[in-house]
Amino acid sequence: MTSTVDDAEQAARAAYDSRPLEVLARLGLAARGLVWLVLGLLAFSLARGVAADADQDGAFRALAHTPVGGPLLATLALGFLGYATWLLLSAAVGHRAETGATRLRHRAEGLVKGIFYLALCAGTVRFLLRGSGTGDVRSRTAQVLAHPGGRTAVALVGLVVVGVGLYMIAKAVTRRHADCLEHYRVPPRLRRPAVFVGAVGYLGRGLVVALVGAFLLRAAVLADARQAKGLDAALETVAQQPYGQVLLASAATGLLAFALWSFFEAAYRDL
Repeated sequence: MTSTVDDAEQAARAAYDSRPLEVLARLGLAARGLVWLVLGLLAFSLARGVAADADQDGAFRALAHTPVGGPLLATLALGFLGYATWLLLSAAVGHRAETGATRLRHRAEGLVKGIFYLALCAGTVRFLLRGSGTGDVRSRTAQVLAHPGGRTAVALVGLVVVGVGLYMIAKAVTRRHADCLEHYRVPPRLRRPAVFVGAVGYLGRGLVVALVGAFLLRAAVLADARQAKGLDAALETVAQQPYGQVLLASAATGLLAFALWSFFEAAYRDL
């Protein structure tokens, strides 16, 4: 039994350190960048008063309408799967040079992110097969609220989403987002601009994610699924506020900055 476990661990480490998996993980980071690039452009359309679905399905739909839509979405799914695999293996056998709480924190982060990117891969595949990758946030929230303990579950999800948003904002403020780079490979003239763009990106994405979580919390408190909003509805709510067009354009700029940072990570992240 011990030998079998050791063999499995060695195989996992070999896969984690392999060049093919590194290439797939970088493809996943680039895929993330492309999706957020499209989301940022859709958000700018909303800021100009043009109707647009600035959510995951909206981004997939825009990509599907390109001349290479099908193969492009299939490539995105492969990239998300590759990055998810790398993250899950990092949770299992990665961070070997670290010890104690630091290793535990990084492995837990890899596990959570890995599950997220597996879900993103599944959503991309569903969109390829059905033309829809995710359900409506309100309808899903209503289904949860209808069950005993539903309000508590929605509130917990809202708290987690708000926490993720605040974590991203903290990374932007402290510039910790740059810790993942192989700095010796980054051209010196790009280092400071790239870190700045990444900070703007994490700040913009974190604010939007926290806003989505806040709407989930509101839905739980009021027991009203109509209060839950996905990314597109959250951005539309921003647009309806005083100076909403300016606020929405700022949010769109943050999303585009995060897209650029994702491309930069794809090239220079330490994998």
